[in-house]
Amino acid sequence: MKLRSLMLAITVAASGLTSALVTTSAQAQAKEQFFPVLPYRSGAYAPNGVPWANGYSDYLKLINARDGGVNGVKITFEECDTAYATDRGVECYERLKGKAQGAVFQPLSTGITFALTEKAPADKNPLITAGYGRSESSDGQVFKWNFPLMGTYWSAADMIMQHITKKESGNLKGKKIALVYHDSPYGKEPIALLQERAKMQGYELSLLPVAHPGVEQKATWLQVRQSRPDYVLLWGWGVMNSAALKEAVATGYPREKMFGVWWSAAEPDVKDVGEAAKGYTGLIGTGEGGKVLADVKKFVHEKKQGTGPADEVGTTLYNRGLVSAALAVEGMRRAQERYGKGKVMSGDQLRWGLENLALDQKALDKLGLGTIMKPLSTSCLDHEGSRQARLHTWDGKKWNYSSDWIEADDTIIKPMVKQYADKYAAEKKLTRRTPADCQS
Repeated sequence: MKLRSLMLAITVAASGLTSALVTTSAQAQAKEQFFPVLPYRSGAYAPNGVPWANGYSDYLKLINARDGGVNGVKITFEECDTAYATDRGVECYERLKGKAQGAVFQPLSTGITFALTEKAPADKNPLITAGYGRSESSDGQVFKWNFPLMGTYWSAADMIMQHITKKESGNLKGKKIALVYHDSPYGKEPIALLQERAKMQGYELSLLPVAHPGVEQKATWLQVRQSRPDYVLLWGWGVMNSAALKEAVATGYPREKMFGVWWSAAEPDVKDVGEAAKGYTGLIGTGEGGKVLADVKKFVHEKKQGTGPADEVGTTLYNRGLVSAALAVEGMRRAQERYGKGKVMSGDQLRWGLENLALDQKALDKLGLGTIMKPLSTSCLDHEGSRQARLHTWDGKKWNYSSDWIEADDTIIKPMVKQYADKYAAEKKLTRRTPADCQS
């Protein structure tokens, strides 16, 4: 009898120990916030996708190495290569979404964004599409889970047209503007804004699509040569950008008359063209790296933990990836302020954090981000947060800033956002969020 009692006591004690170990293990595991990463290190667009992905991953590593995570919650992440293909992007999303109870996804593709916009609400996974995606998704009353932070393509097109208008002393009547664009949801996105401005300003807009991946553009540039537009807007990606510049050289179109969106104005776009691309200008949404890049070098690259080569740190697309990661991390930090510091956030909580970002200059300076990005503030009504960029011009060897910061004109864009968001809501049978829902 005593033996049975002793064995029972041992069993209970062992059970308790096992339970304690499981609990401790679960608690340890619960102190990790999972970040899925959907880059493309393969395929036709890899030369542009890789530096973005390296900047993104390096920033997540920095938060762990320098800060010990966010209020003690370490960041874990896993990549799934999409090769910029929509079907693979959806596959990657499905593969990674179950690794956490809600996670912030950044598709880095407008096509993938369109597909995931249908899935994210049901799965409660917020989408950050910083500088890309659906322009009307800045309306958070309809697009509860989409966050096109730091500028949509309508904002980008508007800023370029503001600059061109200024160059022409405010008068574009009778001018010819050509849009050479990637024939995909990405490339088509600025068309509505450019058409709206054409009605207002009286310029003639010609649309010149380029098929994926964009290597063959001779027919496109023959049209440019024949029509001789006053300005060419380039909405390309990957090899399409350098191919366009080479064709401009071959047809004698002045590079000084060409303006690219921020995805068409980075080092990979011009390095193979070199001196011949001199004078080409494009948007850039980030500023000088400053403290955050010094920290990346100190805490990540000097510790041999860098994702890519050290000399890539500070390049245009690297910085863009880094800032994209920072936006996700700050959404997590903001969520913790409401739902509990040191806790792992759910998808609903992360979404609230992204919808209530309040990154003023003081906050950015404290984070080391004060020079690399502009202040940003989101709300239920505004999921874009900020819509500013400036221009930089290629001098044959490097990019140089060539304008002050430009802010997109909301008097033109806001009515368009509401019109297109209402249309989407009607098609999908969605109801605009109420003020009460906006508080949740």
